[in-house]
Amino acid sequence: MLHVYGGRLMYYDDETWVVDGDIYDRWFRLNVVHDVDAGALAVFVDGEERLAVAGHGGLRHYFKFGVYTQTNPSHYMESRWRDVKQQRGPAQLMNVSLEWP
Repeated sequence: MLHVYGGRLMYYDDETWVVDGDIYDRWFRLNVVHDVDAGALAVFVDGEERLAVAGHGGLRHYFKFGVYTQTNPSHYMESRWRDVKQQRGPAQLMNVSLEWP
């Protein structure tokens, strides 16, 4: 799960896994590669790999995106998405462009 706190895109809410430190007010391309068989997950921002971690296992997997309150909610939350594509194969690739205001 990717979370945004204070303009930083993080893996969950872990400060040691900051994927991008300045995500607000710009469009960027986000790619997520989830190789279930290998138990691996990779996150790319604008074509650059920013995170590579082990998957969490489990029998069901899906991509879901939007704005959801987790911890430290703000009074204003918004995200914009365009050109969303999902490909299936040996690895699942999610290719989107989005903007976090």
